Amino acid sequence: MERQKIYLKMRDPKEALEIFFKRFNPEPIGEGEEIPVHESPGRVTAEPVFAKISSPSYHSAAMDGIAVLAEDTYGTTERNPKRLKVGQDSVWINTGRVMPEGKNAVIMAEKLNQIDDETIEIFSSSFPWQNVRKVGEDFVATELLFPQNHRIRPFDLGTLIGGGIFHLKVRRKPRVIIIPTGSELVNFTTLSDPSDLKKGTIIESNSSVLSSLIRECGAEPAVEDIVEDRSEKIKEALLNALDSGPDLVIIIAGSSAGKKDYTAQIIEDIGELLVHGVTIMPGKPTIIGSVKGKPVIGIPGYPVSAYISFNEFVRPFLYSLKGSITPKRELVTVAVSRDIPLKLGVEEFIRVNIGKVGERVVAIPLPRGAGSTTTLSKAEGIIRTPSFIEGIMAGEETDAELLVDPEDIVNTVVIMGSHDITLDILSDEIRRKSDGIRIVSGNVGSLGGLLALKKGTAHIAGSHLLDTQTGGYNISYIHKYLKEVPVHVFNLVIREQGLIIQKGNPKGVKGIGDLIRDSITFVNRQPGSGTRILFDYKLKEMGIDASHINGYEDEEYTHMNVAVAILNGMADTGLGIMAAARALDLDFIPVVKEQYDLIVPSSFVEDPKIKLLISVASSKEFRDRVKGLGGYDPAKSGDLWKII
Repeated sequence: MERQKIYLKMRDPKEALEIFFKRFNPEPIGEGEEIPVHESPGRVTAEPVFAKISSPSYHSAAMDGIAVLAEDTYGTTERNPKRLKVGQDSVWINTGRVMPEGKNAVIMAEKLNQIDDETIEIFSSSFPWQNVRKVGEDFVATELLFPQNHRIRPFDLGTLIGGGIFHLKVRRKPRVIIIPTGSELVNFTTLSDPSDLKKGTIIESNSSVLSSLIRECGAEPAVEDIVEDRSEKIKEALLNALDSGPDLVIIIAGSSAGKKDYTAQIIEDIGELLVHGVTIMPGKPTIIGSVKGKPVIGIPGYPVSAYISFNEFVRPFLYSLKGSITPKRELVTVAVSRDIPLKLGVEEFIRVNIGKVGERVVAIPLPRGAGSTTTLSKAEGIIRTPSFIEGIMAGEETDAELLVDPEDIVNTVVIMGSHDITLDILSDEIRRKSDGIRIVSGNVGSLGGLLALKKGTAHIAGSHLLDTQTGGYNISYIHKYLKEVPVHVFNLVIREQGLIIQKGNPKGVKGIGDLIRDSITFVNRQPGSGTRILFDYKLKEMGIDASHINGYEDEEYTHMNVAVAILNGMADTGLGIMAAARALDLDFIPVVKEQYDLIVPSSFVEDPKIKLLISVASSKEFRDRVKGLGGYDPAKSGDLWKII
């Protein structure tokens, strides 16, 4: 009978790293290998490198002009010029050429007056070695060029080659073996087409990500075949890997405390289990152990957890083996755009989008799921929260570790508010037409977008708030919530909202009135979203009590998430836009056409980034792409229709 396991050796991340380093004492790898100099950038020198020849190896001219013996020019002035014979007292010379015997200075060409082919007149005296590069001026033979443990950079090649170093000894790259585990995993190279993936199987990608990260650390990865979830198979793969003499073995997945998680038990059975579980999130199921005297790390299977675990433990270990200091990423002070609740006793890594709005740098939290790979690929930064706080309040400042260049933050347009698919097209068109301008968006609902403008945490709000008294959109809400913020209102699209339903409409849904049927489950949008306001208005208009709708309290934050919930059978229907239904090949029942606007504080309208965005929204290319989605009328996209 399989045993349910628990975390027996849980540690905080600092303590876990100390245990890891104390146990293995990762000093620079002593072994060296000789390689051609042109292959050395990125490698670390295994011994000091001394110049074999001087640079320059001969006296050479540093300027175009004439080579002279400085002593022959003494006493020359503008009032008392001197004439020199070419080929006798002077020799024409170009920059870099060998100095003639008996000459020790160069007079620049622009300070000469050529009388004829044989005579040159000078107007000032020179001094020995003026405008001359002397032998060894840069370095001399036997001089130390680089000490051991120096990471060679591309521009170091000039020094090395100039010093006669054509081969050099560098430290061997740390070798890391990766063992992916999981009976449900499939190697993507075995699939001729993604549609060949069978239900219940998952494409294995962690080993590719980790291999790339390992190479980034200057180490050499080797990925083993996927191992099924059987204890004896994983043990066999681990022992075989250790026999090949790696510096580190990584086992992916199976590191938690479930019945099918074998890694910790295997390490304990054949070696020493040092750490099982770390108080970080994501990344809690990290294992550190020793087998046959070699370090073995169990990394969680969720992609974000795998990255965090690698970054916290594997990355510093590999840099230590190279004899290098682990590079630190740049920190930037950010104001968070919304509340971030936290769990006491756990350090959490919050992935965020980052943009500069006015004088503030704003961080927009991304979804926190450990399995969401896009929260890493889309993130511009990571906020590492201390374990002793319960949350970060909206507007509160904290530090974020940058994952992009600081210039990217300045070139970012922050859009907060209602989700719309056309924002993705707008983002893509801007990247195509600009040099580095980007859009990041936070899906906080239309009302949340207006409040973000009020707080100064966004450049633009995307909104489709229905005024149930007038039937108009957005204006009454702007007057109510942005009294002290002058704004320009630009139309983005007119779009169709309606009921997204399962393909073929198996429940026979005809309209909102059918939602009170017991057999129908509904998925809603969050309070404050324009879609939720529209839905509640329609219920009131039809005299329907929301408590009679199965799923009214179940909420999603985007139209696509509503569509995915219906596609997966979690709900029968939900209110959303036609484009979301069409994207996932679902059916759609139109309910209303609504206006979706971009609301821009007037102080930002002359910002080149915002002007470009509005220009792109007005372009034929954008409008044509939006039409192709279905359910949109982009005839007035980018048009200014109100200044408030």
